[in-house]
Amino acid sequence: MQEFTNWTVDIIRSDKLLGAWLEERKFDWLPLVSQTITNIIDKNKSILIITDDEHDWFMRYVLTNINKKKLSRPYFPFYAFNSFHTNIDDVKTENDIQLIHDMLDTSFPNGYFFWYIGKSRSKRATLAKISKQPFLWLMDEELSNSFYLDSNDEALDIRLLNMYRLFNKTLDAVLCAQIDVTK
Repeated sequence: MQEFTNWTVDIIRSDKLLGAWLEERKFDWLPLVSQTITNIIDKNKSILIITDDEHDWFMRYVLTNINKKKLSRPYFPFYAFNSFHTNIDDVKTENDIQLIHDMLDTSFPNGYFFWYIGKSRSKRATLAKISKQPFLWLMDEELSNSFYLDSNDEALDIRLLNMYRLFNKTLDAVLCAQIDVTK
């Protein structure tokens, strides 16, 4: 079994579709992915994806591709949060947030966590940012335990697709016991 950091660097260098920029950011990437994959594989938690309006396309991309039959692996519990709560932009109070958490606790007895992709200032980011162990791909705010992106970066869409590709390859490697993300 290969060490997670070395495996990640090897994949970034060998996969011509992944940008070298990911290797430069590996120390931002590794702890987030380790925590996220541990939540999925070891703790059987479901993933609720939230995006700002501008990056809704990326959520659709993830949901279309994460459980493709051609991947020949078990299906993972990835869901669009807006399929559970369509009025996320109307969530304003702590009581609103608590009601959502209560609903989700009932719906997901093994637990859940949020994967947020988008601008940090979006109202939609609030729920994910105050939750336990979220997977945050935040734009325009450097926050601990998140992956910072610049919303004005001309290559932003490509970077998001690169990150998804690496994340998906990491899921495969964990399932095939090639790596242990906790080491």
